[in-house]
Amino acid sequence: MKDLKAIRGKDLLQRLIAEGEHERQDFKFAIGDARKIARSLSAFANNSGGKLLIGVKDNGVIAGVRNEEDIYVVELAAERYCAPPQAISFSAYRTEGSVRVIIAEIAPAPERPVFVCEADGTQHAYYRVADENISAHPLMVRAWQMRRAPIAATIGARHAKVLDFIRTNPMSDERAVALALHIPVAAAEECIAELAALDMLAFKYDGSHFRLIIKQ
Repeated sequence: MKDLKAIRGKDLLQRLIAEGEHERQDFKFAIGDARKIARSLSAFANNSGGKLLIGVKDNGVIAGVRNEEDIYVVELAAERYCAPPQAISFSAYRTEGSVRVIIAEIAPAPERPVFVCEADGTQHAYYRVADENISAHPLMVRAWQMRRAPIAATIGARHAKVLDFIRTNPMSDERAVALALHIPVAAAEECIAELAALDMLAFKYDGSHFRLIIKQ
């Protein structure tokens, strides 16, 4: 970790805090539960990366890092509870009055999905939307997994029909696709996952559900 000069640290923190919590930034007053932190790391890694500002309250007040163990809990979350393990970079910033804030940064994962090893033994992938960590859609996860190996399926008539339907009916879901095309839901899901793996479809969260849109 590195300490920057007080005034530079203060200016940087004020700028970051003014942005609030968003898709690439989260405030953490304190770090306690490593598995909970792993969910934040998974969500950032499965999207476009992000920062944890440790020592900052939800309302943006700088309280400072209370315990050096916070850093090790984040490392534990990244190494033990993320699958595959994720690399985290840390920077320390001091403001006036020697109040210190730690910024933990996680990069977008080169290979997705990044799962969290849950307490019940299952693995679950998360995704960052606005200021929330939400469960990644199962078809997103399937598409990510397909990208790790060559896709055997070719784009056929059914795939074209799926694309045509979503092009004229954006923000539909897999069930709407299946109903409109008179095919089983499982068949619609397979087509959607393959098209998403090929970067032809994307998933957009509407506040309650993931919907389908044509990838720009």
